[in-house]
Amino acid sequence: MNLKENMQALKEELNSEEKFFESAVRTERFVKKYQKPMIALGVVVLLGIGGSMVYQMVRDAKKERANEALTTLLMHPNDSKALKELSANNASLYELYTLSHALRTKDLKALETLRRANSAEIADIASYEHAVMSKDAKALDVYSKTQGSMYQELALVDVAVLAIQKGDVKAAHASLSGVKEDSAVYPLARMLNHYGVK
Repeated sequence: MNLKENMQALKEELNSEEKFFESAVRTERFVKKYQKPMIALGVVVLLGIGGSMVYQMVRDAKKERANEALTTLLMHPNDSKALKELSANNASLYELYTLSHALRTKDLKALETLRRANSAEIADIASYEHAVMSKDAKALDVYSKTQGSMYQELALVDVAVLAIQKGDVKAAHASLSGVKEDSAVYPLARMLNHYGVK
């Protein structure tokens, strides 16, 4: 029995080695058959990871330069080099700084330029502020009729104030009637309607 068992064990061992070699041959054939696509896939993955890392580094460097330029501009508003650096590295932050500076200095020319800003919010604020600073009732009226404008109802109040200053009571009433009751400026409009327009 012992010899029979040894023969059986030897036979099983040979079968398992045969299966191992067979799977090794299959793997070798698979690798040889798909060697180029696998290498190409590996290269693409490595390039993708490397490109992503480089892109992140460049983005972080631009952000850092923009922050340094903004810090410089906050301390020295007339630094043209810092202004160019901010413009080159972060256009949105540049527009926001320019708007802030234009409002502080009452620069109508800069506000006029910012009316065409890439940021819709900055363009909206610049349009409103330009109309208010220039006391342009027509521009304020157009702004108040613009769908989605941020200061829509405040512009109606501004139009009414300008009309009151000109003595045009009818236009002031018409403008103030456009202010909705749920608006934050409604109490002001009501007060103007009651006391300011007679």
